[in-house]
Amino acid sequence: MDTTFSAPAGPLPAYQARPVGEGPWPGVVIVHDAMGMTSDVKRITDRFADNGYLAITPALYHRGNRLLCVVRTLQAFKNGKGTAVDDLIAAREHLVADPQCTGKIGVIGFCMGGGFCLVLAPTGLFDASAPNYGEWPSDISAIPNSCPTVASYGAKDWMLKGAATKLDGLLAERDVPRDIKEYPNVGHSFMNDWDIPAPMQTIVGVAGMAYSEPEAEDAWQRILTFFGEHLSGAGSADR
Repeated sequence: MDTTFSAPAGPLPAYQARPVGEGPWPGVVIVHDAMGMTSDVKRITDRFADNGYLAITPALYHRGNRLLCVVRTLQAFKNGKGTAVDDLIAAREHLVADPQCTGKIGVIGFCMGGGFCLVLAPTGLFDASAPNYGEWPSDISAIPNSCPTVASYGAKDWMLKGAATKLDGLLAERDVPRDIKEYPNVGHSFMNDWDIPAPMQTIVGVAGMAYSEPEAEDAWQRILTFFGEHLSGAGSADR
């Protein structure tokens, strides 16, 4: 369902989904990629709800001119601070305040959204993180302090060569619980099942950014298993 939540820069719209039945449930903040609030993002949000999570995806491009919002959002993830970071933390607080939330909150993102996960995972506010082919923020020095992390990459992703090995090494510095996997036969965005016109699908395929169901579903099962392990029980990361 469409909703609105309070944030430091003012109310922000979001797409939220709730499990069927009785709670309490853990929560998940979903961070959309550079494409914004697509139907794929809503499917992802609903999928988490179907698996027993309070799920919310903030509309990060909502504040004013869309082009300026995109630029400012990209800057926020690169710099590790800004309105978009504040909005995502506020979404986390919105879930924690829900009487049917256990207080355990995960964060998941794709591409740009995965970059935000790399920024948010070391803050102490989240209990698990899933940066999928996450772009690197400018400062990666805090990444060894991350919460438990499950990450997925494609070996044919020309933008993030060696990223899986690099992230695994950073997390190993502090022995962070982790599941990092690189899939050999896919590239960037292999988990994004976008509804795009056929001509654009050809372009996306040539660019090595096509959806691949076998790898995407394997990644999903790893994420759900990992989140199930680290988001069970009560009490949030900052308590």
